[in-house]
Amino acid sequence: MIETDFLVLGSGIAGLSFALKAAAHGSVALVTKKQSADASTNFAQGGIACVMAEGDSFEAHVKDTLVCGDGLCKEDVVHTIVTEGPARVRELMELGVDFAHARNGKLDLGREGGHSARRVLHATDITGREIERALLAAAARHPNIKIYENHHAVDLITTRKLGQEGPNRCIGAYVLDKHGVVVEVFAARATMLATGGCGKVYLYTSNPDIATGDGMAMAYRAGARVANMEFVQFHPTCLYHPKARTFLISEAVRGEGALLVDKDGREFMAKYHPQGALAPRDIVARAIDAEMKKTGADCVYLDITHKSAKFIIRRFPNIYETLLRYGMDMTKEPVPVVPAAHYMCGGVLSDVDGRTDLQGLFAVGEVACTGLHGANRLASNSLLEAVVVAHRAAIQAAAVEQQPRNQIAIPPWQSGKAHDADELVVVAHLWDEIRRLMWDYVGIVRTDKRLQRAKTRIENLQREILDYYWDFIVTADLLELRNISTVAWLIVECALQRKESRGLHYTLDHLNRDDAGSLKDTVLRRGESGKA
Repeated sequence: MIETDFLVLGSGIAGLSFALKAAAHGSVALVTKKQSADASTNFAQGGIACVMAEGDSFEAHVKDTLVCGDGLCKEDVVHTIVTEGPARVRELMELGVDFAHARNGKLDLGREGGHSARRVLHATDITGREIERALLAAAARHPNIKIYENHHAVDLITTRKLGQEGPNRCIGAYVLDKHGVVVEVFAARATMLATGGCGKVYLYTSNPDIATGDGMAMAYRAGARVANMEFVQFHPTCLYHPKARTFLISEAVRGEGALLVDKDGREFMAKYHPQGALAPRDIVARAIDAEMKKTGADCVYLDITHKSAKFIIRRFPNIYETLLRYGMDMTKEPVPVVPAAHYMCGGVLSDVDGRTDLQGLFAVGEVACTGLHGANRLASNSLLEAVVVAHRAAIQAAAVEQQPRNQIAIPPWQSGKAHDADELVVVAHLWDEIRRLMWDYVGIVRTDKRLQRAKTRIENLQREILDYYWDFIVTADLLELRNISTVAWLIVECALQRKESRGLHYTLDHLNRDDAGSLKDTVLRRGESGKA
């Protein structure tokens, strides 16, 4: 058994920020299922939205967030995160994050869709990588933080699962050491879920392979509530290329003047929204989807060739170099793009301090649903949310009382009669089937019939996966398959409950917003809402 004060699952900006703050109050075990630098944060190109310039204001940032959230943001949460953002961003700079500066020495702030002002701090187009570098370096130096790479959380350990009376409480997690192929017990007085999103539940996504919704699935199985899982943000501009399915073309490219055009070079966003290519992401993604269906085209194009080559190369060096490797020069030709699953606005229901309704369990970052994003995330608000909530969560976690070590005996992981899997093709097939049906039936545009078909098939698949799970020794692939099936069901179930079109949830059977209805959030808890 590995005992620690704070157990952190995930090594992106949320997990690392929390770990660094919590380490001032005790020992931290940071578990990450691949290399620590493989987190989704590392792939964030655009930046971190924050009021840092004269002429901008907290009120404007709050308003932009509320408008984008389409009536479902929690205004007090939005205000807290926006107003506390500058202090947390300055802490990142003190840790060594090198944000871009203009020639006058001031921060070079970008603008992205939905923002009324330039307020996006960036490190050219590798902002996430730069933040991850600085946070990892700080964590590696800290004597109270131990990082466990290639460790995959299996399930949360709760007092209810152990047959204890009283309120249900999270006291750690079972974790698979992928190198030793053994499941270990990590016991902690406070457990932080910072496992990121679930983009890999869809066939086409901008997310890295690790984004399989592990934290959402584990929290749901443990009895925590999840909310608003129907709000999946599809990024409008993922590179359309057979060898680069997950490469994102940052929204900052449109922020610097790029246009969305069809194969004949005709700009089309103006007819969908007054802000054109800088409209909120849900509108842009649906517009691209509509244009592709109307014309039968496989993609649309992002055109910034009217800007100077010098400017493009200086502002977007990573995107420029990557495209060159695929035989495209963005300074001379439009870039083919399609929408792809990008960001989950729902997740484990938590407050602005990261607290869930399961004692001892916290959630920060994309895995969590704090109410900041509402029905649609404003561009580059996610990194801001991560650092602000992580800071507040560390304060709350430090106040969690340590349970006496001998009060609750945590049994070791039991494999029973399970044996090594002999048909790995089954896992690959089930994984592929879930991702395809989610893309076809639960994508950018939905209908009740498609959603019901998806639910029926997913529940059948879950029965097959459950049988397979208990028959064979756990592997990382099997754990991820189990988790994406749970997350897929949660998305579908939430989508079926929302009989309106709002934000990222757009259904042809319920085209209008239902502001008079009683449904605010779609909240699910295991045992109260279905079979998943």
